[in-house]
Amino acid sequence: MSDKNLFKDLNEVQRKAVTHGNGPLLIAAGAGSGKTRTLTSRLIYLLKSGIKPENIVAVTFTNKAAKEMKSRIMNNESGIMNNGMPFIGTFHSLGVQILKQEAKLVGRTRNFTIFDEDDSLSLVKKILEEMNLSKDRFNPLAVMAKISKIKNELLDAGELGSGDRYEQIILAVFQKYGELLKKSNAFDFDDLIEKVVKIFQTHPAMLEKYQNSWQQILVDEYQDVNTSQYLLIKLLAQKHKNLFVIGDDAQSIYAFRGSDFRNFLNFEKDWQNAAIIKLEENYRSTKNIIRAASELIKNNKFQKPKALWTNNQEGSPIYLTAYQNNEEEAWGIAEKISEILKNGESLKNIAILYRTNAQSRAIEQTLIQSRIPYEIFGGLKFYARKEIKDIIAGLRYAFNPNDAASIERLAKNFNRSKNAVLLENLPRLSNELSLVQLINYFLENTDYLEYLEKNFKNPEERQENIKELINFAATFQDAHEFLEQVALMSSLDGRPKLEENAIKLMTIHLAKGLEFDHIFIVGANDGLLPHERSMLKADELEEERRLMYVAMTRAKYNLHISFYDLPSRFLGELPPELIEFKQISSYGEEIKDWDDETIYIE
Repeated sequence: MSDKNLFKDLNEVQRKAVTHGNGPLLIAAGAGSGKTRTLTSRLIYLLKSGIKPENIVAVTFTNKAAKEMKSRIMNNESGIMNNGMPFIGTFHSLGVQILKQEAKLVGRTRNFTIFDEDDSLSLVKKILEEMNLSKDRFNPLAVMAKISKIKNELLDAGELGSGDRYEQIILAVFQKYGELLKKSNAFDFDDLIEKVVKIFQTHPAMLEKYQNSWQQILVDEYQDVNTSQYLLIKLLAQKHKNLFVIGDDAQSIYAFRGSDFRNFLNFEKDWQNAAIIKLEENYRSTKNIIRAASELIKNNKFQKPKALWTNNQEGSPIYLTAYQNNEEEAWGIAEKISEILKNGESLKNIAILYRTNAQSRAIEQTLIQSRIPYEIFGGLKFYARKEIKDIIAGLRYAFNPNDAASIERLAKNFNRSKNAVLLENLPRLSNELSLVQLINYFLENTDYLEYLEKNFKNPEERQENIKELINFAATFQDAHEFLEQVALMSSLDGRPKLEENAIKLMTIHLAKGLEFDHIFIVGANDGLLPHERSMLKADELEEERRLMYVAMTRAKYNLHISFYDLPSRFLGELPPELIEFKQISSYGEEIKDWDDETIYIE
């Protein structure tokens, strides 16, 4: 077997990983170190080595990643696909494949239905109504989240029953939910993994069947596995122990989804004689960016340390700028982007990253006014978000009671009694209250924040959007001027659309796996990054630091970080000699040395 073509794009350490023999192997792949290339090359190597495709399973977290891996294998020149394609797919698609064969063991036929989130939520609401349970005490979304946690963490339902009255009721709902799913010949998404694990735990012969079938197991983004996914892989690999996992604990940022990066850190404890290989050469970023990001992440206690390095150029310093507020920050970034564009750069090579979606408002507004095309990656533009449109509808009606579109939206979103209060009082109050007071009246008399809590999975994010709208409204003396500004912004940004040549705006969570020539990290304030909800627990603070690390390592050539108010504590962990610091104030632009005292004293 000739490996010449397979190895031509691999470095020495990657080749060692790809040609690893049998036995468990963990690849700790630093940011920009060629993780996907290494994983795909390993898969091709196994096929070239004579391993049958049906004996290999490669598990990813997204359909996009699975599609990319399949495409790379199909484009390989070796003709190795003559014997078929190995299983390459997500954890859930793997579960579906198994359940199609074994559904009868959990009381379903192979023609089962898969309930999506809306289907599952409707079923929970129906159960709560039948059990005559108050939605105030038993929020359907909260109950659904509890059911999901029980399945994903493989919790013992019996232990729930031994808890307080609330836990006992949750257990009763959980059991009824399971019965109705079974009666519908259906699984929910969590079942697709949890039920397979239960089958394997209670039917040893069935487990051995799949262990013999899948003798080589590869797992991408191993730092992101949750308890049920972890146990599924552990059971499947137990017999032959040919487990190849790859990921980066420094980029574990999905604890809110249930991922547990301790599975990554404990790999050697789980698998005796496991081999560990570190991919530490970064191909993406400049030396300065790599050094700064590495110094930052060193401050995390719980990690598998890596010495990330690169042969790339030293590059520009890290540009750090202090502004007076988020509006000034947005205008400063727009000016820097204009300078970049004057140098012939493309808009698609620029991204602006933020911790929370609410931060996009000031940025969007400034980009629109500066006529710089942008795209909200993976989300809605600020004025297209439901909670913003609801409040704006109330304000528009208050100042124009003949606004039919706003009347229709209010009637659609609120019950008759609440709607009647709004229609009767808003026009009168528009002459008595300030803009901010009017918004607060709307929120209080519609119980809007409670409405968000009961009906949406991300109420805190939506509340942050409302807070940002209120902060913006507070800068206007004239309500008509405010509504005019909002209308212009809404009209100009239009519907969210994919634009090839546009700046990308996104949360740091969505940026993982992407790279851009120029990265702007905005709102690097204590309370935003790290977020105020994460500052009291050491493990949550470490995840916030990993978020900052992910944001920094998206940059290839230029990294801009900005803040206002109190600077993020993470900024004090960056090497001062790598930073070019400017403070923008009413006195103009001032270049200063960056150290802990400069900002805190002034």
